[in-house]
Amino acid sequence: MARTIAKDHAEKRAQILKGAARVFADEGFDRASMAKLAAECGISKANIYHYYDSKDALLFDLLDHYLSALRDRVCGLDLSGKSPREQLALTVAEILHAYQGADDEHRVQSAGLSALPEEQQQVLKAYQRDMVRHMSDILTRIAPALADDPVKLRAATMSIYGMLNWFYMWNTRADAAAREAYARTVSDLALGGLTAL
Repeated sequence: MARTIAKDHAEKRAQILKGAARVFADEGFDRASMAKLAAECGISKANIYHYYDSKDALLFDLLDHYLSALRDRVCGLDLSGKSPREQLALTVAEILHAYQGADDEHRVQSAGLSALPEEQQQVLKAYQRDMVRHMSDILTRIAPALADDPVKLRAATMSIYGMLNWFYMWNTRADAAAREAYARTVSDLALGGLTAL
């Protein structure tokens, strides 16, 4: 007979994912044990196996949950009626707000993705590619000539993500207002270089 799903299954799963993100970020995927993960989540080792049959399965679910939600949030922005410059500013700000409170997940994404099998990596990389494409599309609307130079377009796109992705390292406790201010700085740099600041 199939095991029934507890009423608090989704909440417990979210708690496990958040705890696992802390452990993987602090100790690294290789050094983290299921016992340590369970202890961080405040549950027994037997109970964590009720949700995940392996550390690898837990890592994949953590990254799949984080990256798919991030992709949906960024690519799902309603940009209708906005100029391309406004679209850039809104997207940059949304990414920074999405990163708030997700420092551990972000660190795990950077360091842990390569620990997964290739087919799972491809699923996760597809979410990343969607976000890169979203940003590239905005940049080509601002500067159409970039569409004819894929190397330069990729460099511009990844430079913006580079500025955003490192924000959490030196300003982890930034509030919403600080994130908005930095989003304007990134947008201004992208649009006009140092003379636009």
